[in-house]
Amino acid sequence: MQLSRFTDYSLRVLFYAAINNDRLTTLSEIAQFYDISIEHLRKVVHALSKSGYLKTFRGKNGGIQLGKDPADINIGLVVAQTEGFRPIIDCEHHSCRLTNFCTLQPILNKAKNAFMDVLKEHTLADLIANKPMRQGLIGSDVTTPDRPTKPVN
Repeated sequence: MQLSRFTDYSLRVLFYAAINNDRLTTLSEIAQFYDISIEHLRKVVHALSKSGYLKTFRGKNGGIQLGKDPADINIGLVVAQTEGFRPIIDCEHHSCRLTNFCTLQPILNKAKNAFMDVLKEHTLADLIANKPMRQGLIGSDVTTPDRPTKPVN
């Protein structure tokens, strides 16, 4: 099983926002830090803000900030929302001779459920509590402009 780029970027944005939650961060700052397309990030941030994971602020001093406490952001739920609930193999949209008696699909569903259950055991706070993870996110080469520590409404 492989997570989509959208999910990967969603988790990266949440990591970065969580580490820098004392201030607003910008899309360009995150794009530069991870060396990823700002256009991809726009879609990711929009989806995360619609789900309540991020708060966005427009304008000259705008940016993004976590919309929830990191301890309230469940990694399994984020992955489920960004990946959707599609099966590992989509048997309904293929012509397959095994459809009526296949034993593979239930096993794959069980494996997917186990995968999601493990992810659901962890929060964003758990992941950023790891010292090397924190240092990797804080000790960046990205020069961060002075950003307001509180949102400007």
